[in-house]
Amino acid sequence: MNQQSSASHKKIAINQLEPGMYVLSIGSKHKTLTVKSEGYILAKESIKKLIKAGITHVTIDPSRQKKTERIDKILPEIAEPVTTPQLEKNSTVTLDQEMKKASKLYDNAKTLQHKILNSLTEHKTINVIEAKESTDAIVDSIFRNQDALLCMSRLRMKDEYLVEHSLNVAILMALFAKHLKFDRQVIEQLALGAFLHDIGKVLVPPEILHKPGKLTPAEFDIIKSHVDLGVQILVETPGFTDIVLNMVKQHHERLNGMGYPAQLTEQQISQYGRMIAIVDSYDAMTAERVYKAGMHPIKAFKILMKDSPSSYDNQLVEQFINCLGIYPIGTLVKLTSGKLGLISQLNKSKPLQPFVRVFYNTRLNQAIAMQELDLSQTKHQDQIDCCIKPDEFNINLLRFFKTAFAS
Repeated sequence: MNQQSSASHKKIAINQLEPGMYVLSIGSKHKTLTVKSEGYILAKESIKKLIKAGITHVTIDPSRQKKTERIDKILPEIAEPVTTPQLEKNSTVTLDQEMKKASKLYDNAKTLQHKILNSLTEHKTINVIEAKESTDAIVDSIFRNQDALLCMSRLRMKDEYLVEHSLNVAILMALFAKHLKFDRQVIEQLALGAFLHDIGKVLVPPEILHKPGKLTPAEFDIIKSHVDLGVQILVETPGFTDIVLNMVKQHHERLNGMGYPAQLTEQQISQYGRMIAIVDSYDAMTAERVYKAGMHPIKAFKILMKDSPSSYDNQLVEQFINCLGIYPIGTLVKLTSGKLGLISQLNKSKPLQPFVRVFYNTRLNQAIAMQELDLSQTKHQDQIDCCIKPDEFNINLLRFFKTAFAS
């Protein structure tokens, strides 16, 4: 944050805090506390929570105050004060060290997905051991350095949606479960369930599954049958746990009972079912398909927040956004200087100012020497202008991606 913005910061009493104000830090009589994520106060309920927690004053940035109806609810509301930021356990290897392994692992997992889909079309069962070995390797990589596979999940092939979607959901599910501090064995089962959650789609007629236009009610019923078809495949294949089966059963259920196939309501949907509903929807929204462009992560986050708590678990959605960051690792962004780069590291205390590896200058219309910028440092005047897509600048993202992370 630059000196000019620091000068505009203002310390006010808690009873002066209003919805629409942008909070930087909070404090009590005895100490100043760190906010989980600095951001806007969206409702009076948030202020009441702070008062109840013993907060006496806050530091705000008046220049960023907005009318509440104009605030995009991307950053989670301040739920409670914490004395230190929530930090992930230290990775055992660096992102660059893990990228080569992750790249090979991602390709191998895609090959296995193709093998599974092909075998099912020939009425064969799934090789449980192979599937579990692949997803266990995914979990291993995430525990070594979770950002490497997250980077890989950002590279999409338009004509391989079914294969990559299932793989990416497995990666995101394992990452999410690790963020929530689940036991390692549970994380492995969740990754396996996510890897196989759409397995029934291989038995859906391809002309319906890949139809670019609007589906008829009858066609949509056929699409919805993939859940029961997937469950049937797993039930007939010995070796899958109830966690895996429930992941497949519940990934399209919604808290308001408007999901499918069983129209389960809030009390009937497990925590795992609620999690995969969020992860599956997010990856589907951000995916590039032959007939539909993927949306930027921020837009997908907005939709998930808008549809909470009616369809999705509000607290889990907020945790999922905290887990990935406002700008997830591997996201392509344009800075205010005109430079393009990939998000390479999150900044938990300042989520809007992550680390970016820049490699291209749009004003010069040419590649530049690779450089990693910490946008929270005052020496870097650059800030993120917007998320972009490679085709907007005719960029071979895969080539630059490998240069930035995997070479």
